[in-house]
Amino acid sequence: MLNITFNVLRSRPSIAPVWSQLRWRSTQPQPAAAEHIIERDPEWDNARSFDDIPSPTLFGFLKEFGPFGKYKDATLYDINCRMRELYGPIMRMKGSFGREDIVLSFNPEDFEKVFRTEGVWPRRTGMDAFVYYRKQQRPEYFKGYGGLLAEQGEAWHNMRTIVNPIMLQPKIIKLYIEKVDEVAREFIGIVDGLRDAKHELPADFNEWLNRWALETMGVLVLDTRLGVLNREQTPEVQKLIRLTKDAVSLFFYLDIMPSMWRQIKTPGFYRLMRTLDELYHIIASKIDEAVVRMEKNPSASSDSLSILEKLLKVDRNAAFIMSLDSLFAGVDTTSSGSTGILYCLAHNPEKQDKLREELRKILPDKNSQLTPENMKNMPYLRACIKEGLRMYPPTTGNGRCVGKDLVLQGYRIPKGTMVAMGQLVLQRQEGQFSRPSEFLPERWLSGLETAGCPSAKEAHPFVYMPFGFGARTCIGRRLAMMEMEILVSRLIRQYHVRWNYGEIKFRASIVNVPSTDLKFELQAVQE
Repeated sequence: MLNITFNVLRSRPSIAPVWSQLRWRSTQPQPAAAEHIIERDPEWDNARSFDDIPSPTLFGFLKEFGPFGKYKDATLYDINCRMRELYGPIMRMKGSFGREDIVLSFNPEDFEKVFRTEGVWPRRTGMDAFVYYRKQQRPEYFKGYGGLLAEQGEAWHNMRTIVNPIMLQPKIIKLYIEKVDEVAREFIGIVDGLRDAKHELPADFNEWLNRWALETMGVLVLDTRLGVLNREQTPEVQKLIRLTKDAVSLFFYLDIMPSMWRQIKTPGFYRLMRTLDELYHIIASKIDEAVVRMEKNPSASSDSLSILEKLLKVDRNAAFIMSLDSLFAGVDTTSSGSTGILYCLAHNPEKQDKLREELRKILPDKNSQLTPENMKNMPYLRACIKEGLRMYPPTTGNGRCVGKDLVLQGYRIPKGTMVAMGQLVLQRQEGQFSRPSEFLPERWLSGLETAGCPSAKEAHPFVYMPFGFGARTCIGRRLAMMEMEILVSRLIRQYHVRWNYGEIKFRASIVNVPSTDLKFELQAVQE
């Protein structure tokens, strides 16, 4: 899931206002000045100035969200709700420490307008440290390839053209069901041993979910078992786990939280550069091992080739970049999404029982195999996943740089301005979905079984987009759905999942990660 998280903390005003006047020019391709003279929104001439968009003052922002503010420990959902309450359905978050301004909208008509006018090469910024590493720090490693997370314009389009036919092809995804299920079944065995005398999982279960996601990504993108689920781990595996975790944390503090690394290289910046260097060498060694395997079996049928092997046949550099990007984008997102789904099912035992009845038909006993054939008929499972992602999405919403001068809610939005979409709020409040606080998988189904239940079709089509929209939609969406389907299937088929504590909380990071101990209670299901 390669969606970038847009979070209000990234725009926290600087305590040193002088820095807010500095601007760092991104290494990403910028439109030529002449390109700005293009067709404008017909409402442009009568619209209010960009500077008129409501924006928090330094004092006002710190009073609400600073270290001593009322919302200093609030969830990202609560922060978004409060910001909409204070500043209305559209606001401007002024850039600081070299960041560009961001417009945050809570209007789905704005989302649609931005997406409909984004052009053939959609632009999305926000990973400046990532781009710096590939373009400035180690250009010799990447040979001009920035990858889907870092590239813009034609370079992004060329990369996407390489990977689309491989990573979005359903028949290729089906090749991985058996391997991903093997990882999930091994994980279930570990989970069984993690339970305490009350049948509850340990406080650090989120770490185990991250391990499951990382091991699964190893199978999907590196075509190998990394061994991160093993109790006895090799030094290399321990290092890989640590580096992956450190990289995500450092990206958050450098690119989301206020940081002056664009002007002065901070200790955190140098630590990230070292971390990415070490990750590069570990993953490069895995790629080299895959090349050796391919050379030993050059006549393998193209239908049986893995994603990595198919990419290697097209472009080795593209294969490497996609492997690296997937480890960053596909671990926390998948484990976060799975957490939200399990929490919803734990709080709604009648829905969980209904899902289990569907799973019994697919998995008559706990050791039954999941196959591409029997996974075709799991509508309620997919409805549960959609509803879980509606209530607890891994990211706060989508974002795009507008493709031309637009007018949103009566204000001028110049071409190239980043517009963040506050979908997290809209998905969980009245106005789009009926009974939004209720976990109702049936809203995603059609037919007699949904009688008396609100339909998801009543919501604006641009409110719920967990994997984005258009040409820049998440490249890993099919893989992510398969991972969550398999994990949830195995857990619910084997256990009654319960939650005995207060409301789960998610803290702001690159993705929304649980800040609550995930002490799920698991009671074994009788055959």
